[in-house]
Amino acid sequence: MSTTIAIPQTPAAQVPAHLLESSTRYVESGLRGAANTIRAYAGDWQRFTAWCALHGLASLPAPVEALAGFLTELADAGKKVATIQRHAAAIAKAHELAGLDSPTADKKVKVLLKGIAREKKTRIKQAAAFSLASFKRTIRAIDVTTPTGLRNRALLLLGFTGAFRRSELEALNIEDLAFDEEGLVVSLDKSKTNQLGQAEEKAIFYSPDPALCPIRSLQAWLRVLDRDTGCVFVSLRKNQHLTTRRMTTKYINLIAQHYLGLQYTAHSLRASFVTVSKLNGADDSKVMNQTKHKTSAMIRRYTRLDNVRQHNSAKELGL
Repeated sequence: MSTTIAIPQTPAAQVPAHLLESSTRYVESGLRGAANTIRAYAGDWQRFTAWCALHGLASLPAPVEALAGFLTELADAGKKVATIQRHAAAIAKAHELAGLDSPTADKKVKVLLKGIAREKKTRIKQAAAFSLASFKRTIRAIDVTTPTGLRNRALLLLGFTGAFRRSELEALNIEDLAFDEEGLVVSLDKSKTNQLGQAEEKAIFYSPDPALCPIRSLQAWLRVLDRDTGCVFVSLRKNQHLTTRRMTTKYINLIAQHYLGLQYTAHSLRASFVTVSKLNGADDSKVMNQTKHKTSAMIRRYTRLDNVRQHNSAKELGL
């Protein structure tokens, strides 16, 4: 499946062809999001164009009636609200790239989306957060006598202490790691919220317990890799032989669920970092320095405090 949204170009006679091509590339780069978002949008756009072709309707520019019918069919088919909203966003993006007004801006479509969300009454499903005690037990139980165990322990500890997204763990290279006596600094070229490739760093610190130390665990895994460049987390064959294949985000998620439980995902590592940090008294600025969130509102959204007794000022009334 293509990961680009095919948009017909409008001729521009007065603009040199080579400048028009470069300008189009720059505009598309500026409008694009993270790689996973691009792939999702491309698939959503292809589904919409196929639906329009089946019903004899134009897809670009799309009439309001076509978009409303398409979104209604998705809702009737039982698609989640988030999925429907993503399809609408992909269609809006295609129109934006083509310099056309999007039907998603029409009041009728906005009311339709609001009605779908209200009828389905679907809450955004967030990755569950685990407790620090349960995470410690999980890490200690990993069999590290095999390369698989060493890799997975390093992956989970680094993912948690660095508040990494799974896409960042997938893209991590050995060249991004800088060890010194104080710990480890991980450099990120790009992330979901850093599309321009500005330098971002995450600090990882030593743990007094070697079995729970993200740095020592990572170093143990790197000794197995026995090289100075290339991807950090690779796939292994069943006979424990190393490959050069970079682990995918899907497989990283499966590893997290294997050890943590099916109610968790790889994103739980990041959510749990925020929750545990807040429970331990860290202020938002410290948390954001690691997660790279831009606002405190996102930190509040990420904080999983389901237990009413946690983080509750009623304990501090002085009675």
